[in-house]
Amino acid sequence: MSEKNSPAVHAENAPVTSNFIRQIIDADLASGKHTAVQTRFPPEPNGYLHIGHAKSICLNFGIAQDYNGLCNLRMDDTNPEKENDEYAKAIEDDVRWLGFEWNGDVRHSSDYFELLYGYAVELINAGKAYVCELNAEEMRDYRGDFQKPGRNSPFRDRTPAENLDLFTRMRAGEFEDGSKTLRLKIDMQSPNLNMRDPVIYRIKRSTHIKTGDTWCIYPMYDYTHCISDALEGITHSLCTLEFEDHRPLYDWVLDNITIPCHPQQIEFSRLELLYSITSKRKLNQLVTGNYVSGWDDPRMTTISGMRRRGYSPEGIKLFAQRIGVSKGENIIDFAILEGAVREQLEGSSPRVMAVLNPLKVTLTNFEAGVTGSRSAPFHPHHEEMGEREIPIAREIWIEQDDFAEEPPKGWQRLTLGAEVRLRYSYVIKCDEVVKDADGKVIELRCSLDTETLGKNPEGRKVKGVIHWISAEHAVAATVNLYERLFTEPRPDAVRGADGQYVDFTQFINPESLKTITAYVESCVVSAAPETRFQFERLGYFITDRYNHQAGGTPVFNRTVTLKDSWAK
Repeated sequence: MSEKNSPAVHAENAPVTSNFIRQIIDADLASGKHTAVQTRFPPEPNGYLHIGHAKSICLNFGIAQDYNGLCNLRMDDTNPEKENDEYAKAIEDDVRWLGFEWNGDVRHSSDYFELLYGYAVELINAGKAYVCELNAEEMRDYRGDFQKPGRNSPFRDRTPAENLDLFTRMRAGEFEDGSKTLRLKIDMQSPNLNMRDPVIYRIKRSTHIKTGDTWCIYPMYDYTHCISDALEGITHSLCTLEFEDHRPLYDWVLDNITIPCHPQQIEFSRLELLYSITSKRKLNQLVTGNYVSGWDDPRMTTISGMRRRGYSPEGIKLFAQRIGVSKGENIIDFAILEGAVREQLEGSSPRVMAVLNPLKVTLTNFEAGVTGSRSAPFHPHHEEMGEREIPIAREIWIEQDDFAEEPPKGWQRLTLGAEVRLRYSYVIKCDEVVKDADGKVIELRCSLDTETLGKNPEGRKVKGVIHWISAEHAVAATVNLYERLFTEPRPDAVRGADGQYVDFTQFINPESLKTITAYVESCVVSAAPETRFQFERLGYFITDRYNHQAGGTPVFNRTVTLKDSWAK
């Protein structure tokens, strides 16, 4: 076996976990059925890509990389009413952001419109396709269902010459939209409804994003998909399980036209991520209904939304690797995605301190107007990230949650009379609690042990360590705290008492976004958009892709907390 066809390995030389698709490919290469691997990713440009597409991207491009093969990016642009250039560009951006490059130029199903038309003519001349004049309702009736066999269309027995004449005139624009279709002549008695004379062309006057008004007839997906794969020399056409019943049609079309290549369609299970939506139609409903700010809202599981939230390409690819590929049900808890993101960010994100819910602390024995400082690493295990200076002055901010008047058992943070260490700094003791007229704690007056910088105090143990920030040197920042968008694990699968599906928007989490003003270290002000940080003890955050400007007011999005905040 040549090096090109050797077992797949990742760039890090770690063996790839095998799955049934890789086993098929290995067998095809070993038998000589194929000498190289060619895959494709064929999204429709009618919306932004989501986490389910990310799984497919990682699978198709990953297999091509691992087998030293090629992967095409093809826009399935056969439905002009729903497609536009914005979506097409976003798809290209998402694939590149995930770290993949496609083979050659971006391809489009519309590149093959003339060839597709020619194959339709070939099928007509062979008596295997006919022009039908049943409307949609009549066609459904003639088609039958799983309990009732279909009936032949009254137009099924037209001669090839008559069908070719009508099809030619369909292309010329002689007939009204929807008045005629071109159907394959297969088997109206087939137990597979997809094989009951499926429509492969319909009349639709709609301006196409690439071909303009050149065409008034457009091919259907099932017809276009298999031929496009064959024209591109795809060896393994990977798609989700909902297309399993379409595979006989995929094979029938290719078996009945003159085409040199017959790709193998292989199906795998579709990703269902709990507490999220992975339907472009429903994601679009969230956008158009103003439930979110746009397709790239950080609460959305679109690739652009996850990018803006701070998920890294490496974290998403790690997630795809962990959930694997199978034909079994693929229902994945959101925590698995967050865990992969955390794991990747832990070693790659510089650490700084920030205070989200500030409580004022006055260090009573620290001279006013004086500033001290100490250098601290951006990451304890990555010296190459460098250091920054952390100033300390008489007034500092700590988190409100790090003080308790009536602490629970085992409390190791601040309470009246107790000590705690400031991260990278001194031990302080709470001597006095100041409250406002309503009894709310508004300030702590604490003393600082000057002998504890970098060492423990004599004769006593101080276990608690809290983060903090100098009030004088802190920079105010806008921080968006994101939670899961839905409160229900499967929001689009809930049925009411009447057995009907409940509107999934009823389960939108009202606490999914909270915007606050927080205080951060001044070193983050110069950070470029899309710079990731760990805010110590709080979580991972990213400077917003659009609203953050280096040198201006920082804008951060919380990517994920340090621990699963939804864990029971």
